[in-house]
Amino acid sequence: MTATPATAGKPATEPPPAPPAYDLRAITARVLDHPGFAPELLALAAVEALGPGAGAWAERLRMAYPDATPDGLARLATRRFVRLAGAGGATAALAGVLAPLAELAAVLWTQANLVLHLAAAYGRDPAHPDRAAELLVLTQVHPDGSSARTALEAARALDGPEEAPWPRAAEAAWRLAAPLAAQAGGWLALRLASRLLPGAAVLAAAAGDAAAAERLAARAITAYRPPRRA
Repeated sequence: MTATPATAGKPATEPPPAPPAYDLRAITARVLDHPGFAPELLALAAVEALGPGAGAWAERLRMAYPDATPDGLARLATRRFVRLAGAGGATAALAGVLAPLAELAAVLWTQANLVLHLAAAYGRDPAHPDRAAELLVLTQVHPDGSSARTALEAARALDGPEEAPWPRAAEAAWRLAAPLAAQAGGWLALRLASRLLPGAAVLAAAAGDAAAAERLAARAITAYRPPRRA
């Protein structure tokens, strides 16, 4: 019987973390120069930094397991990054009053990696510039592809720091937090619960971020899976 990714060992099937083949300081500086375009700049950076690794993962598995289906690859990627999202949320919950900010940074990068691996599973080029617009829509930063592409074009055209960027920082924070908006109201409850039951905040954050990754995966699979023939 031919081995498939669903039955093979862990080292061969799980997508490895992308190597840090990008200038994080340059990305951070650009975001700080233009906080109003933080979601778009981060989406562009994610496609550039994570896309090649996602493509290599899918190609490697297809060569090792020619009978593997796109849905099978998608399940592997989903399981991997749902676990990572839960771990990131648990770690961030230990950051005290800075927990929402720490969680946001951890989860957004993991979610970008998830979307790009799912795109690769269904035969899309994860390093193509179109993935940035799709990432912004799937993570609900933008309502549709048209507005996402318009914002990305504006982000690409940025030249030099804004004269007064920080009044727009609040706008950037709200837009970046869109994927976690449903959890925002739960942070007070987590803080109170942690006083009564040590570890409750960690468990709740892990479960919440894992569930958010699963919902994102479902949206991405729906977007990338080809229509079934009647």
